[in-house]
Amino acid sequence: MTTLLAMEFFAMQMNTQINLQVIIEVIAAFLCGSIPFGVLIAKSKGVDLRTVGSGNVGATNVGRALGRKWGFTCFALDALKGALPVLIIGQINGVLGRQVNTISPTALIVWIVIAIAAIAGHIFSPWLKFKGGKGVATGFGALVAMWPVLTFPMLIALAVWIACMKLSRIVSLSSLIAASTLPISAIFILPWGTTTQSSAPLETNTGTPFPAVVACALIAALVFITHRANIKRLISGTESRVGQKPKPSDTIPL
Repeated sequence: MTTLLAMEFFAMQMNTQINLQVIIEVIAAFLCGSIPFGVLIAKSKGVDLRTVGSGNVGATNVGRALGRKWGFTCFALDALKGALPVLIIGQINGVLGRQVNTISPTALIVWIVIAIAAIAGHIFSPWLKFKGGKGVATGFGALVAMWPVLTFPMLIALAVWIACMKLSRIVSLSSLIAASTLPISAIFILPWGTTTQSSAPLETNTGTPFPAVVACALIAALVFITHRANIKRLISGTESRVGQKPKPSDTIPL
């Protein structure tokens, strides 16, 4: 009887530690994603990014305000702040580098939540009164870092984005189309019907790609939500193309 009580107590302590660990990981990912690199880059050049161009704090507006070099720099930094928590926490939790069918549903969902927390940090940055960018660059970094689960679906979305940009030269349209392809490519690329025993520390169970596909769909929906003003301008034919002076601000009240 004493042994059983001791085992139950130990199990409860382990669950508490794991739950606390997950909370800390999510908060850390959110704070990492919340760093407003676009605002900081522009401020270092004496520019208030929220008062120029479209007013958005992302890489596209940095490129408009400061030039292409700084726009690419901002994109890289925004992608990096999405990738770092996913890589580090994925390594800590033992899921980085594992095929999706070898990761338990719980461990996979935690990893996905980490990626979404980083994206949410960019969109709702506490340093900008819980406003921010549209999450495309940060989402790109976060999903590419989920090696190899969502790396290839994200790279396909990137290829679609590049092709759309060459044809339309409209960043928002390219981002929306690329986001739409993300869950579709995940459905076709990820292995279905072949489960393997998981070795992830959060849970021992068989893996399934279903949570990853749902996450892709949710992130795609988030991209559409943050681009809702752009969608209105696309419908009305007033959305700016690369190289053109932006139309009325695409800043979205959050």
